[in-house]
This record gives sequence, structure tokens and C-alpha cells, in this order.
Amino acid sequence: MKKRLLAGMLTGLMMISMVACGSSSTTTADEKQDTNTEAAEATTDSDLEYIKSKGTLTVGITDFAPMDYKDEDGQWIGYDADLAKKVAESLGVDVEFVEIDWDNKILELQNKSIDVVWNGMTLTPEVTNAMECTNAYLNNAQVVVVNKDVADSVTDVDSAKELSFAVESGSAGEAAAEENGFNYVAVKSQADAVMEVSAGTSDACIIDLLMAGAMVGEGTSYENLTHTVELTTEEYGIGCRKGSDLAEYINNQLKALYDDGTMEEIANTYGVQDAIVKL
Repeated sequence: MKKRLLAGMLTGLMMISMVACGSSSTTTADEKQDTNTEAAEATTDSDLEYIKSKGTLTVGITDFAPMDYKDEDGQWIGYDADLAKKVAESLGVDVEFVEIDWDNKILELQNKSIDVVWNGMTLTPEVTNAMECTNAYLNNAQVVVVNKDVADSVTDVDSAKELSFAVESGSAGEAAAEENGFNYVAVKSQADAVMEVSAGTSDACIIDLLMAGAMVGEGTSYENLTHTVELTTEEYGIGCRKGSDLAEYINNQLKALYDDGTMEEIANTYGVQDAIVKL
């Protein structure tokens, strides 16, 4: 009798345990569903609201005159820097400029280390596939920079193939070097590429035409350098996180700045007025 009673009690305990396990499993599934829902909602949050809530528009840049560079007081200025300040002002937030490794710009966006890449960025397929980009707002080209004393001998792609090049890693200049079969070394920035030529460690470099206009030739720190062959024509855009609503907001703000003459006024300050795209 006692054995039958004990067996019945054990059976009951096992049934309770099974029900409890089933209940626990159901709860865990519900919790997972809630977590997934919250994650999905997080990924669809407005970037504009995120930026407003933290009170800062974080702009990823490199030292790249005349787009982004420091003045004598160590403050970031330039055509892109000044436009970014205007957009931040319209959002009612501060602007913070963060120097990034150009190779890591997409990762920096995805990690939310920055909110936008605004630094004379060429709209390449790689960029437009990985980012939510604005409309083009400035025209540009990739050009060969050499010492003035050899400029007359570098008149086309074929004559440039005999040279050793320095290019910014991950840039449109590097893409142009690869496309044309040039012998090159990749460096951290376009400014470093120019320094390579000035120092004689490279015969030439490939940089943006707008940067060449500001950095080399008469009246610059590199008067002994000049630009020659134009390898590509291209357009600049501004990059945000994929799916971000910030890109369209910037489009609208740039259109307003174009219409009221502010964009041209800023462009005149930095000598890029001829490169403005009609918005």
C-alpha cells in the first residue's frame, strides 16, 4: 500500500515538473519574441530623433582642405565643415567633428561612432551600396600631382604609368590607380600622399582636384608641385547610415541653402564656387 502511494506521489510530481517545464519554455519563447520586436523597433528608429536626443551631430572627417581642416585656433573649418554646422544649427544641436580612418568610414557609421561622413566623399558604387547617401552637391575629379620640373612629361595616362604613386587608402584616388595599372603605395590621407611627392619618396600622387587647387601650386605650402592629368570626373555626396532619414533631411537643407545663396557664399570663401552642383 505504501509502495503504491509513493509511486502515485512520484508520478504526480513528474507531471507537475513537466507542466512547469512547458510553462518555462513558453515564457522563454515569449521573451525572445519581445526582444526581437524591441530590436526591430530599434533598427527603425529615426536617426533625426536619435541625434536630437543626444544633442550632437557627430561628423566623420579627415584633414582635407578645402573641405575640412583646422584654422589657426584649431577649429574645424572648410566648405563641408561650414555646411555641416548649418545643418546642425537647423536641428538645434551642437556639431562635433571626429577624424576617422577613411578605410573604416562605413564601420564608424554602423557602430554609431559618427552620424554622417561629410568630407568630400566621392559617390562610388561601394559608398552608395553601403550608405544612405545624399544627392550630389559638388563636382570633382581625380588628378595626378607631380613636381613642376617634370610636369611637361606627364601629359596622359601612358606617360604617368612610369611613375611611382602615393594614394589615400580606400579613396577614389586608389581606385583610379588600380584602374589604370599604376604602381602605388597606400597612405593614411591625401595630405600624406602630397607629402610623399614633396619629399621625393613617390614620383606622383592622385588626389581630388578641389584639394589640389587648395594645396599645391603658387601661394601654397607646396609651390613646387602642380597637377596635370585628370583621371576621372566624379561627384561628392554625404553618407549616412543605410536607411537613415538624415540623408533626406540634409538634401532638403542643402536645397534651402542653395536657394537663399548661402551655399554659394560659403563656396566663395573656400574657392570651390565653380564646382557647385545645381540643386
